[in-house]
Amino acid sequence: MKILVIGGSGLVGSNCLSHFASQPGMEVMGTYFSYPASNTEYFDTLNIDNPENADIESFDPDVIMHCGALTHVDKCETEVEESYDKTVRSTLNVIELCKAYDARMLYVSTDYVFDGKDGPYDENAEVNPLSVYGKHKLEAEQLVLNKVPGSVVIRITNVYGDEERNKNFVTRIAEACVKGETLELKLPVDQYATPVNAADVAKALFLLARDGKSGIYNIAGVDFLNRVELVEKILSFFPNNKITFQSVTTAELGQPASRPLMGGLKTDKFMGEYPDFVFSTVNDYLRDFKEKANI
Repeated sequence: MKILVIGGSGLVGSNCLSHFASQPGMEVMGTYFSYPASNTEYFDTLNIDNPENADIESFDPDVIMHCGALTHVDKCETEVEESYDKTVRSTLNVIELCKAYDARMLYVSTDYVFDGKDGPYDENAEVNPLSVYGKHKLEAEQLVLNKVPGSVVIRITNVYGDEERNKNFVTRIAEACVKGETLELKLPVDQYATPVNAADVAKALFLLARDGKSGIYNIAGVDFLNRVELVEKILSFFPNNKITFQSVTTAELGQPASRPLMGGLKTDKFMGEYPDFVFSTVNDYLRDFKEKANI
């Protein structure tokens, strides 16, 4: 099987590239748009005819995974056109690639398609996005499901894990602890989610692609935490840290985009089909992080 990973330089995409490539019988190609991570080639999802684009035709993928989007939730709220282009229009272009190569599609979505009044959510819960980001992700996932037969949409939230730039929240805080950086944080005590390791996302996506699954699947860790609890967990692994935080409400933060407060995802559907799959925990990741840092 040949899998093309659009957005292979990001957290989810890079973990998928690594895991997919390690599986027997798999050929993998990864692309980037803004950050040229290792093992990726340039591809402009807003202009699939750009002459500088990677040669996808020669690769001839069986499956195309689309990880790219504008994920800065507050920026999406103020830069609506850019959000639409990078989330919806890019998806429409990837859909055209799927049609051109008769490829199935894997699309990465979010729990921000829900309003956060009654989470964690299963796949059949009523969608009601509060933000521009959530609305555009919902529009994109519906396009994928309607236009690409046999496609898979996964919903994830609060992804953490190993990546070249260590941009994700959990790794960034852990790295600051190791480096002895002084940070003062304001953390929303009323935002709950189900953090998931990108390595687990990659393993789950491989199974869904390998087995020809279709439809919506939630992929989430077993932890259900608010941001304060999450940071307390991280700091407990680094007792000599120089990080302080203040617990606040989301309303007090005054963020441009509304957040689903009681968010998160239920994985009963996925686990019912893959009962032997084991999702790692934040604690598992932090133990590994400390070991790699020789602490």
